[in-house]
Amino acid sequence: MPVTRLNLVRHGQSAGNAEGRFGGHSATPLSELGLHQAKITARALAKEKIDVIYSSDLHRAVQTAEPLAELLNLPIIKTSAFRERKVGVLEGKTFDESKAEFPKDYYALVNRSVHHVITGGESYRHLLRRATQALHEILYSHRGENVVIFSHTGAICFLTLYLIGAIHPKTKTTPWLVTSNCGINRFEIRGRSNIRVLGFNDTRHLVQVTGNDAFAAR
Repeated sequence: MPVTRLNLVRHGQSAGNAEGRFGGHSATPLSELGLHQAKITARALAKEKIDVIYSSDLHRAVQTAEPLAELLNLPIIKTSAFRERKVGVLEGKTFDESKAEFPKDYYALVNRSVHHVITGGESYRHLLRRATQALHEILYSHRGENVVIFSHTGAICFLTLYLIGAIHPKTKTTPWLVTSNCGINRFEIRGRSNIRVLGFNDTRHLVQVTGNDAFAAR
C-alpha cells in the first residue's frame, strides 16, 4: 500500500486576521507579517519532497502558496472546495459587531453548531461536504505522493476532525481545533482506516517571528 503524506497549511496572517474580522469568502490579502510567514513556511516545506500543491482559490491562501510554488517550480492547483466557510452577513465584521448585529448566527458559529446555516452563508456541514469530496479526489489521484493543501482555519479544522474520525452524520457540535497562521497539520495516509497524525498545528518553522508562542499569529 503506497503511503501518502498530506500537509494542511493555514494561510499566513491576513489583513482581516490582524483586525479581528471574519474573513469568509472575502478577498482579503495577507498582512506584512503574513507575507513573511508565507516565505518562511515555503523554505521549511521546500526541504521536504513535495509533489503537488493545492490551494483554496481565495487570495490570502494563494498568496501563501506562491512562495513554495516558486521555490519548487510547481503549479498551484486552485479550487473553491478548500475555501473558508462562507459566513454571509458576518463577513468582514469584527466579533463584537457580529455578536451585536446577528447574535443567532454569531453564537451558532462560535459554538460550532454543525447544521446551522449562517444568513447568506453556509453551514459547517456544507463546508465539510465540499472539502472532503475534493480531498478524496486528491488522495486518489496522488497516492504515494507528498501533498500540500493551503486552506483556512475552519476548513482545516473540519478536515482534521474528519480525518481523525471525530465527526459523523449525527454530530451536532464539535470542538474547535486551532491552527495558527501558517501552522501545518501533517498526516500519513496508508488507507481509509489507517491514518496517522504526524503533527498538529506545527509552527516550529515560525519561531523566529512568533517566539515560543505558537498562537501569537492567529
